[in-house]
Amino acid sequence: MFRKTVIAVILLFTLCSSAIALSQHSVQAQDLTSEERIALQAQYDELQKEIAVQQQIIKDTQAQKNTLQGDVTLLNAKIKAAQAQIDAKNITIKQLSAQIAKKNVVIGQLSDRILSGQESLASVLRQTQMLDEYSFISVALGAQSVSGFFIDLDAFTSIKTGLQNLFADIRATKAQTEIEKADLAIKQNQTADAKYVVETQQKQISSDKTQKQQLLTITANQEVEYKKILADRQAKAAAIRAALFPLRDAAAIQFEDALNFAKEAQARTGVRPALILAVLTQESNLGKNVGQCFLRNTMTGAGVGKNTGTAFSNVMAPNRDVPPFLDLAQRLGFDPLNQVVSCPIASAGGWGGAMGPAQFIPSTWKLYENRTSNVTGNAVPNPWAAEDAIAAMSVYLSDLGAGAGGYTAEHRAAAKYYAGSKWATAGRAYGNSVLALAASIQSNIDFLSSN
Repeated sequence: MFRKTVIAVILLFTLCSSAIALSQHSVQAQDLTSEERIALQAQYDELQKEIAVQQQIIKDTQAQKNTLQGDVTLLNAKIKAAQAQIDAKNITIKQLSAQIAKKNVVIGQLSDRILSGQESLASVLRQTQMLDEYSFISVALGAQSVSGFFIDLDAFTSIKTGLQNLFADIRATKAQTEIEKADLAIKQNQTADAKYVVETQQKQISSDKTQKQQLLTITANQEVEYKKILADRQAKAAAIRAALFPLRDAAAIQFEDALNFAKEAQARTGVRPALILAVLTQESNLGKNVGQCFLRNTMTGAGVGKNTGTAFSNVMAPNRDVPPFLDLAQRLGFDPLNQVVSCPIASAGGWGGAMGPAQFIPSTWKLYENRTSNVTGNAVPNPWAAEDAIAAMSVYLSDLGAGAGGYTAEHRAAAKYYAGSKWATAGRAYGNSVLALAASIQSNIDFLSSN
């Protein structure tokens, strides 16, 4: 009787200790001090005021575009606004990082507490089992009083119930903390994305600093020099529009045409044109490396290299891709045995058979045909036609999350476009390359929009 009473006291102490630890867990986590938060908020508020001032200058100066003073003022305002936005985003990221670190500490503490509590609960259950071993016969023989037996049983049952309730509270708190952490991570990604956009814009503005210096050296009496600068800018814009845009397995088109197709697709999918054109560029470069193939055997999927005649046993998956490929050939009216498709990549394994600039395999293209048609209006979309290929790629990238915008979403979508379910590892380098290309293409798009 005394031994069990001691056990009950110990278990009650464990229960109380757990409750105390749970109530104190929040004060152990690291966070910004109240002084730091106030200082950061004050800096943030001042930066927002600066951004508003510079944006108003930009708005007021738009009417003076292509005038000497107007261009100088506009450049200055854009540079200042971009820098202020970056500074503001850095403050937000710092605040979110501190909160996320705090949540991580809390979740770790709660996880440890749950584990400790589970062990305590197991101990209670074992002790309860010991109570069950006391038979009514032992009670009747005087080893334990009937009243004492039931008192002990009630005590252990109460302790077990209390522990279960405590653990339920801990789990609920842990689940809520994880939700908060996930929400903060999303916000941090969004802030990092916004910072990336601003930094990209600032790079474009910084590239114009030479032009700005030229403008500053021109006086009111040198309008002829200014007109020369305007002419140079217009010539650069014309060169960008007319530049040939490389497409895999298809004829190159002018950059302006590719951009217009991408803008039309953006209206339906939300995927920015620079990302679409960057993926197309990446695929074109890859096309130069892996070559081009013809399907020769519709039963086995074997084929040959278009330029080399090299035999490949795995040009197209016979069961998955050959049937939709033959169906598409009939509807578009091309010879399936003389239509170029991608060769299999030896290092990657598996099958080739991808079609056109966007490199859709026939079975995937079939899934996206109707949605591509909705974008372009073409009844039977052609994977080798630039307009259809760009539209299909835009729809697919949207499905992969690129429509959300921002560096994180676009990088993930590009990686998935290349590596599928292995995107986090096999697609990372591809995503890096695509986003670097997108930054360069975006600078050209921005230049065109300003001229």
